[in-house]
Amino acid sequence: MKTMQNIKIAVLGLGGVGGYFGGKLAKRYAGSGNVGIYFFARGEHLKAINEYGIHIVNENEDFFARPDMATNDARETGIVDYIIVTTKSYDLKASIDQIRPCIGKKTVILPLLNGGDITERIREILPENTVWSGCSYIVGRKTEPGVIRTSGQFLRFIFGYDAGTNEEVLRFDKLLRDAEIDVYLPKNIRESIWRKFYFISVSASLTSYFDTTFNELVDTEQHRNTTIKMAKEFLEVAQAEGIPLVESDTEHVLNRLELLPAGSTSSMNSDFEAGNKTEVETLTGVVVRLAQKHNISVPLYVKVYNELSKR
Repeated sequence: MKTMQNIKIAVLGLGGVGGYFGGKLAKRYAGSGNVGIYFFARGEHLKAINEYGIHIVNENEDFFARPDMATNDARETGIVDYIIVTTKSYDLKASIDQIRPCIGKKTVILPLLNGGDITERIREILPENTVWSGCSYIVGRKTEPGVIRTSGQFLRFIFGYDAGTNEEVLRFDKLLRDAEIDVYLPKNIRESIWRKFYFISVSASLTSYFDTTFNELVDTEQHRNTTIKMAKEFLEVAQAEGIPLVESDTEHVLNRLELLPAGSTSSMNSDFEAGNKTEVETLTGVVVRLAQKHNISVPLYVKVYNELSKR
């Protein structure tokens, strides 16, 4: 059992999610001699972090934090105890393969990626390791090398272990809380993952399809009706997968869209706009495939997926 001393935590993926939570961990623990914080980054982002530290900016915070090490070479960190993974889902296997030198038999992997099957995918890649499950509620972006900006009041870190909450999970929960991270340890982590997946699948798919903001999905009657229809299709698929979502959860999706910062959109829509790779397979296509598995009709999901796949 790991103690709270001599723990090594690595963060893989330093965009809005990994950059923010990694910054909070570095601010609290880096240089303490008890908990070491290690960042994996590349290019100008890595250069800026090594020169100035990572810069976190939001409505309530503005600080620089230096990790114990920022590198693009996993051989430099040695074996770590925990890896928080916040890469894009399409980079998942390649990213993990790149950092294999720092993964030992007792290294715990904690993904905070969007999607309903991320834990299972990592377990296929690293069958000998313990893989927890997690997600986050945060609106954040890397706005320039070394700089992470977040907006809104959602800055929550959710994680758990489907095999049951044990002493190590509770220790890690305390470690996050002591870094002033808004952490939630649910009784049913799979349900929490799918609740996030519910929101992000519907919102990312439709903001990308319409090339619009979160708010605009509920601001007009036409878009609101489309959002409700897509949410109901997802709901049927989730229930077939054994997730205890109910009809009223559709309203929670709509309410969250209304509360997000004005002008903000999904990272998938931003990726489409920038001509980058996107998470369309993980966030949209997977729902279509699960619907086929359960022989469920999801015509709107199929329409949106087919359109987005052409872009």
